[in-house]
Amino acid sequence: MTIRSKVIVFASAIVMSACGGVPEEKTTTEGAENAFSVAQVLEMVAKENDVTRTLYTKAIVGKGKKQGMKFDEDWRKDDVEAGPLPALFLRGVASSIRKNPVPLGLYLGSDFPINAANKFEGQQADLFQKIKKDQEPQFFYDEDQKLHTAMFADLASAGACVSCHNDHPQTSKSDWKLGDVMGATTWQYPKDSLTYKETVAVLNSYAKGTVDIYMEYLDEIKNFKSSEKPEIGTKWPAEGNYLPTAEVFLDSVKKLSSYETMKHLVVVNK
Repeated sequence: MTIRSKVIVFASAIVMSACGGVPEEKTTTEGAENAFSVAQVLEMVAKENDVTRTLYTKAIVGKGKKQGMKFDEDWRKDDVEAGPLPALFLRGVASSIRKNPVPLGLYLGSDFPINAANKFEGQQADLFQKIKKDQEPQFFYDEDQKLHTAMFADLASAGACVSCHNDHPQTSKSDWKLGDVMGATTWQYPKDSLTYKETVAVLNSYAKGTVDIYMEYLDEIKNFKSSEKPEIGTKWPAEGNYLPTAEVFLDSVKKLSSYETMKHLVVVNK
């Protein structure tokens, strides 16, 4: 088993631990009784994402920059020795999710995006204005795509977010401040309710996406030629030129998020 495969198994174990295992769905009726609404499931995975991205943004990007580490939108190019910016970390997660059979959609939009293709239009643009006012999530059924959709406020949670967007040569807004609603993380799913197993599959799909993009970053570091390579182990950038392994990073996510996830799922085991 490769290192990547081992970490993906570890990610699944994190979700299974948080969910208390997956009980058998004995009958269609019982499975229906135990189903979660799509809004509940999308809210669960959105909270997992909030924890993961905040940890990555503050503890990896923010602290890493202070140690001289670089993060760039062109981080995948051969001549760029850097890691993914927070928005690109999310894009990497979304790309991984699209490659697996779980029909979960994820993207990040805004009314002032750096990439014009990510600008909200129509109904989503209207709902985003509500999110900017009260930061409350918005749930609706997208008739064009035939998908249940949930939008969650994406905040400027760290100085790295603010400086990157304000200083970007393609920015359409250069006065972002900490705490601003910069955009909305948008999730989609085709069904209006999910069984316990389907819910765990959604959470595992997200966890695998996190593994894939973080491991890709660690793989990039192996090819650094002119930059000092951070030591990869149990230490974090706050302690020096270090990065945590994928296992350590994901275990930290588990400690921060598993209790909230478990609170939503434990009712099934009663």
